[in-house]
Amino acid sequence: MTKQKLKKILLGKELSDGVIFKAIVYVLLIAIGFVYLYPILYMISYSFKSPTDIIDPMLNWIPRRLYFDNYLRSAKVLNYFPTLGMSLLVTLLPAILQTAVTSLIGYGFAKYNFRGKKIWLMLVLSTFIVPVQVYMIPRYVMFNKFGLLDSPFSVILPALFAQGVNSAIFILVFYQFFRMIPHSFNEAAELDGAGPYQIFFRIAVPLAAPAYITCFLFGFVWYWNETYLLSLFLPGYPHLQLKLASFVSAYSSLYSEDIIKLNEGIRLSATLLIIIPMLIVYLIMQRWFVEGVEKTGITGE
Repeated sequence: MTKQKLKKILLGKELSDGVIFKAIVYVLLIAIGFVYLYPILYMISYSFKSPTDIIDPMLNWIPRRLYFDNYLRSAKVLNYFPTLGMSLLVTLLPAILQTAVTSLIGYGFAKYNFRGKKIWLMLVLSTFIVPVQVYMIPRYVMFNKFGLLDSPFSVILPALFAQGVNSAIFILVFYQFFRMIPHSFNEAAELDGAGPYQIFFRIAVPLAAPAYITCFLFGFVWYWNETYLLSLFLPGYPHLQLKLASFVSAYSSLYSEDIIKLNEGIRLSATLLIIIPMLIVYLIMQRWFVEGVEKTGITGE
């Protein structure tokens, strides 16, 4: 093999075609993937370990047998399935409502011209700049006046009126996405006799599938991990995140006389039980996200 051929194999016609470049990319991807996956793999491994496996210095990753008692204990302490249903009520429903409402607002800003449009858009986006703590106190006073504290409506109603968690970001995402849809689509639909709502639901919504999926996933994760609003507006509401915060004391009171004390395996199994709903939603929506990206090849001019 000549030096020229060897150089062509190692470096390629272009730098990105060579074996060396691809090897470096794969090494970096594996290293970054390991950094992200290591905590999850560690949690999965330890959550299935028995107390004897945890204290065994000769046992690192694979337990001698799958020990499901950690999950049973964690689920009992968390009151898992009833609490999961209540958690989804203040997570899934606000995420859906917020995505739907912000898409309407973003579409209005993208496709219609009206007096003061730029000012209104700036005001909407400025709500993202203002710290949450600034308007949480007035909102708390208002909810207290209307008797909405400790009620799921204290989280659902703001999402319904595009005042949920980071709604301004979703409005901006939909605004930018709907701007990419050619106006010729709207004009052709109008010539066929379609009204504004028909154009929105039959043309804009299908084309904006990736934006809907992205905003919904972000909204779901943000609401799921939102402990500040829950502790402020729903202090007595059963939510898995709040249950996890008091997991140590709850376990100690429930299993005070048990021979098996709280250990790392039980803690990590409780953490995984709270992560599982998000993973399931991601796995389900991933397929729709890929299909949505494929369908948007006709957007733009």
